[in-house]
Amino acid sequence: MQVLENKLSVRRCLTFVTGLVECLCFAGVVFGWASLVFVLKEDGYFSSLCFNTTGVNDTQKLDCSAQDEQFSLIFTITSFINNFFALPNGFLFDHFGTTVARLLAIFLYTTGSLMVALSSPALSFLLFLALPLLAIGGILFLITNMQTDHQSPQEELMLSERWHCVSSPNRIPKFNSSKCSSVSFEFKFYHVQKLQYDIDLFCLLKIGNLFDSRRSTIINLYNGAFDSSSALFLIIKLLHESGVSLRTSFLFLSACSVVHILRTFFLLPRTFIPHPLPDRYAYGVSCGPLETMSSEVTANSCALTGAEDTPFTKDVPLKQEKTFRECLLSRFFVGHLLWLSVMQLRHFLFIGTLNPMLLRLTDGDSSLVSQYTNAFAFTQLCAVLCAPWNGLIMDRHRGKPRAAGETVHEADLRASVLSLFLTALQCVLFSLCASIPSLPLQYLTFILQVLNRSFLYGGIAAFISVAFPSCHFGKLYGLGTSLAALFCLLQYPCFALVNGALGGDPLYVNISLTLLSLLPFVHPLSVYLHCRKLASLRDKRETTAFSS
Repeated sequence: MQVLENKLSVRRCLTFVTGLVECLCFAGVVFGWASLVFVLKEDGYFSSLCFNTTGVNDTQKLDCSAQDEQFSLIFTITSFINNFFALPNGFLFDHFGTTVARLLAIFLYTTGSLMVALSSPALSFLLFLALPLLAIGGILFLITNMQTDHQSPQEELMLSERWHCVSSPNRIPKFNSSKCSSVSFEFKFYHVQKLQYDIDLFCLLKIGNLFDSRRSTIINLYNGAFDSSSALFLIIKLLHESGVSLRTSFLFLSACSVVHILRTFFLLPRTFIPHPLPDRYAYGVSCGPLETMSSEVTANSCALTGAEDTPFTKDVPLKQEKTFRECLLSRFFVGHLLWLSVMQLRHFLFIGTLNPMLLRLTDGDSSLVSQYTNAFAFTQLCAVLCAPWNGLIMDRHRGKPRAAGETVHEADLRASVLSLFLTALQCVLFSLCASIPSLPLQYLTFILQVLNRSFLYGGIAAFISVAFPSCHFGKLYGLGTSLAALFCLLQYPCFALVNGALGGDPLYVNISLTLLSLLPFVHPLSVYLHCRKLASLRDKRETTAFSS
């Protein structure tokens, strides 16, 4: 038995470590676009769009604004697809499970890598398809390390009882063995706790379920790893400067699909990792005792259908929750959508136009552009360190006594105000620094950008999980992410405006975006006023009760 426990512990550690490496090296690489653009320009992609123009004092200079416009269009499409496809990818994972979703992710990611490897200046158009494929494959890698669905506390209780029933029928006197043996359900475990830090549609890292006492730490590490994975393109850029071709680097990335496949079958379950984790839970392809145990668990992993018809739910009181329509039309959702859309547009436009901005500030000095591009990519690595901060802010009230009559929901909402406010404030400061045409100041801009991005994506899911019923979490988050992706399509018209009517000077666009960045403050203000209203009503009730 001890040998078996050791084997399970080693496998879980391997699952965690390899998952962290996978997110760090593959999941969010498309956001290292600035480093890849530098390499693509060096190799002459879209160089046919550059032409000589007459500058000041009749000097000849190369105008590559049309080339920059094509690169901006590629990133606009890629960032849009990365966010917009989060919802359908989540449904795919929910319906087919881990193995099918990962095999699709591996196919898309490998195809995208091969298309970049096979591209050339004459086949530059392949990038329009290759980068979106990398984005979809990467987000699927992240999704398969997460669990998307949520449940109500009543469903959590029911599933917990059924887990005990399956593992040991005699532990629950009110359930007899015949009922337990007929229990059939699917490992579709939902996120119940109000997680305070996450970055995407999928609030619960299922690998985190393997380490119940450290779930929050592991969740934050994965979130930071996703943000930091953009540094992979920096490595490709440094290798390119050392003589390693772009084709060789992306062929190596394609070859890594073998590692992804091995991890899919040996270190991940076919369906889902449950929470809470049952005793001696095993998964993946094994031999001997592990295989037998995995088969037993899988055998009990049938569909949880008709749960409301079973006697387990009769004793559980159901609370009337808001409908999806009511949540969708609420000021909280509209404010959160505004908060997300504006700040995400600012970040995507900055990343997509970083290279032309540096070219303008350095007067075309390629060595300086390379230096600042490397600095930006290095700051992205710090995302893994910034990720837990927002969670600590939102979790600061936990373990402390609440005000008389204050519910956990109200306390969570009150704690979210500071996080929402700080995130909006960071965005304004970041946008202000990005608007000032000072090259040394961009170091500070890079720091503020990575800090704000960590807070932004850490707060999206956290607030929705706090403000709305858990049964609507996936729909609200998916729809919000998709609508925000549509809003982010404005980054291409902004870039076209800079290159066209503004003659390459982005000052007025940057000022406009900075002023637009003030709008997200409406959201924390709205939540703060709501919390004050609840506190006032609570005080009135207490006063009335005391006087009577």
